[in-house]
Amino acid sequence: MKYLRIKRKKDFTKILRVGKRAHAQSLTVVYLPSDRTRFAVCVGKKYGKSVVRNRLKRLLREAFRSNAECLSIHCSVLLIPREAKEYSYAAFARDIGKIFRKEKLTAHCGGQSCKEQCGVPCGQPAQEKEDAPLSR
Repeated sequence: MKYLRIKRKKDFTKILRVGKRAHAQSLTVVYLPSDRTRFAVCVGKKYGKSVVRNRLKRLLREAFRSNAECLSIHCSVLLIPREAKEYSYAAFARDIGKIFRKEKLTAHCGGQSCKEQCGVPCGQPAQEKEDAPLSR
């Protein structure tokens, strides 16, 4: 699924003010139904130096991309990670998939695999990436 980036401050503000929040162990997802799928990551300076923040953003973007195929509705999504000592792609991908299923943003998931439609089981990364956890 192709998605656009959210760039303008008024879009961020609207999603944060009006959007629905869903929490998981490693992150918070704020979403708002919209005309097309849009996406952004909110990572502030409290997460560490720029190298850590940029890696965290890359992990979140990839985790969203691997789960975006299962979205059944178009919505604007903000991903806000929780502070932790270590960050991993597998945890982010798992939690994003869980939130999408819990919030019923996927039409064909009822604990079943959507492998027939998406080619990827819901909540699973496209390819299991075992990378070293990111430490601060």
